[in-house]
Amino acid sequence: MRIRLGPWLVVGLLCVGLIVSAAAHPLAQTAPPPPPKKNPLLKLTEPWPTDEVLQAARAESDGRRLFREIEPLAFTLTGDVSALNRERSPNNKKLFPAVITVTDAKGPQEVAVKIGSRGHFRLMARNCDFVPIRVEFSRDGGTTGTIFDGQTSLKLGTHCRSDREYDNYTLREYLTYRLFNLVTPLSFRARLARASYVDTKTKKTISSRYAIFVEHENEVARRFGGRIVELQRIVFDDLDPPTLNRMMLFEYMIGNTDFSIWALHNVRIVQDRNRKLYPVPYDFDLSGLVHAPYAMPDPRIGIRSVLDRTYRGPCRTLDQLDEAAESFRARRDDMFTLLDSMKDLDSAARSEARSYLEGSFRAIEREQLRRQFVSGCKPQPTM
Repeated sequence: MRIRLGPWLVVGLLCVGLIVSAAAHPLAQTAPPPPPKKNPLLKLTEPWPTDEVLQAARAESDGRRLFREIEPLAFTLTGDVSALNRERSPNNKKLFPAVITVTDAKGPQEVAVKIGSRGHFRLMARNCDFVPIRVEFSRDGGTTGTIFDGQTSLKLGTHCRSDREYDNYTLREYLTYRLFNLVTPLSFRARLARASYVDTKTKKTISSRYAIFVEHENEVARRFGGRIVELQRIVFDDLDPPTLNRMMLFEYMIGNTDFSIWALHNVRIVQDRNRKLYPVPYDFDLSGLVHAPYAMPDPRIGIRSVLDRTYRGPCRTLDQLDEAAESFRARRDDMFTLLDSMKDLDSAARSEARSYLEGSFRAIEREQLRRQFVSGCKPQPTM
């Protein structure tokens, strides 16, 4: 004989089952909710320290030994490099213990660190064999007296592939940072390095290639007497006009479109004590000046190659753009001297970089600015 259960009896039995299940797993009912995200707008209203405190922070950041010296830094990074290189998920937080060894006049110095993968595009195995790295330093004085004194966290730009040709792309990206440093101190500093990666399990050197340490964003802000604010959906009118003009002209000159002020992609925003906002760009490996084989422009921008320049800034008057252009024209000789000093660049790579840089200066002549940037300016979509 079949017994039919009425709908209310079925519901009642289900409720009993849920109660029993909850009783068997009390922790599932008591887990605390995740902490609410901090409102980034609150940073804008935080009180500012005194001028003396700001000046002391500026002097300390400006004097960091790692970025005051310019000779390539030779170091060995020893850790579970193979496991690190398998971490290909964007925004993952997994860290591995490691040791950086640097030899100076006093002999070998070992600095305990933690390392993790970072980035998005270059994490994809089809694009790069080797992941970009973030390096976390101990806060308990472990860097005191070393080349990393005062450092907390650094991005390490790596070689992408274990091919001598890829050293050229690393060197050319380092060049872009140095070029912008010549024009403005409100820029990320970079330190060229010669890195050897040793795996702790196999005791073997995975590779020895050029790399780049990139200054922490907070240090950039402190050198300017400001602070970093995490504000997305910023528009051109929110930013200091001369600084924005200079940034956009630089991105045009090096053929870089891989940035977004709106989304804070490869751009950081510095606020000064007068509450003004300044954009600071970084990460130039997808630019035409670097011309890496994996570099492709976003199809929404409307160019076919990273070698094609396109202006993504606001429409300005000729005088406003010419003022920004003059800051580059005034350092033209220094820029080519810097390029010529990079002896490890292959002759073909140096020649290509020189040709592209020469084209940059032709593009920012006053008459070209009038024709392309003023008369031909089109309002840019928010990206």
